[in-house]
Amino acid sequence: MKRIEFGELRIGEKARKNLMHVCDTNWASGGPKVKELESKWSNIFGYTNSVAMSSGTDGCINACLSLYDLKDAKRNVSEVIVPALSFIATSNSVRAAGLVPKFVDVKKETLNIDESKIEEAINENTVAIKVVHTMGRMAEMDIICEIAERHGLIVIEDACEAHGAKFKDKFVGHWGHMSIYSFYVAHLVCCGEGGMISTNDEQISNTLFSTRSHGRPYNSLYFDHQRTGLNSKMNDLEASIGLEAIDVFWDTFWTRHKTMKTMRQSCLGFEDVAWFSEEDEGNINCPHGFSITCKREGDVEIIKKTLDKYNIHHKRNFGSIPTQHEAFSDMGHQLGDFPEAEWVGNNGVHIGCHQYLSDSDVSRICRALTEGLALCREKGESHE
Repeated sequence: MKRIEFGELRIGEKARKNLMHVCDTNWASGGPKVKELESKWSNIFGYTNSVAMSSGTDGCINACLSLYDLKDAKRNVSEVIVPALSFIATSNSVRAAGLVPKFVDVKKETLNIDESKIEEAINENTVAIKVVHTMGRMAEMDIICEIAERHGLIVIEDACEAHGAKFKDKFVGHWGHMSIYSFYVAHLVCCGEGGMISTNDEQISNTLFSTRSHGRPYNSLYFDHQRTGLNSKMNDLEASIGLEAIDVFWDTFWTRHKTMKTMRQSCLGFEDVAWFSEEDEGNINCPHGFSITCKREGDVEIIKKTLDKYNIHHKRNFGSIPTQHEAFSDMGHQLGDFPEAEWVGNNGVHIGCHQYLSDSDVSRICRALTEGLALCREKGESHE
């Protein structure tokens, strides 16, 4: 039985032609294909400007570097509010930019930051709120943006898993001051590596064009460096692959969305056992992955064992960054400080819903989910 992977990279005929064209022109770094990708990405969602990056992580770092211009941030003092649960790049990037992550717990039902706990985390050192739309489900952006406006904070949308998502009929990226996307394998647009930052603010985009190229002024290649920066430029080889994905974006989106819905259908009736990836009325989730967070301790091992039985690739639901990852142990947080994130980290798992899954693949995944959830229920009933 062939393993069902979380995601795949397939390079089609158009991408191959683009790649050969780049090889023939001998122009690899930051060339016309990158500019074309930036333009097409902006056009899909109506962004004013998009700045291509070498990865979603580099996008996160550059977004944080821009805070030195936008908010006069102070190195090792200024704080960026982040969710306690996310892929670790969200918090790593804050530190990499010389700023301090301020963790806020999440809601285990949604995996997103608990907006009701944000305001109590704000102090005189806070410069931004970095919101993650986990598994493609958007956070409560209207409430979060109101809080940010009240306190004069920048809102950064970490939308690495949320390409094309909508909250209250508004696309991701049109809520905050800027939004970050990853083009890694298994994401809706894949370049192998690569990322993008989009914004409707020209000052922000000019700053980002600068920080991604060693702090040079926008469109300059000379040794004139105005701010701290990195070499975060995407190359034309990566952009060549991404352009093919851009051209079929909505076909890919709705194919994956249908698969995500089918997976959720297979879990109907098991709401007493787990929380699942849900799409709230009036919103549209990006079909990045399908999440299961068990309501009883130990049940996730049954789910994982059943997925293994059916040879389905699965991943942990990240874990609480400040208390379940050694990388942030120096910050002094203790287990119990972020109970919701810790619960998800211990009891959650997610699987892919990518566009290359066959009908038989999806059927196998649904059988595994139904079987695993039924076993969890049986275990719970036997202990009552």
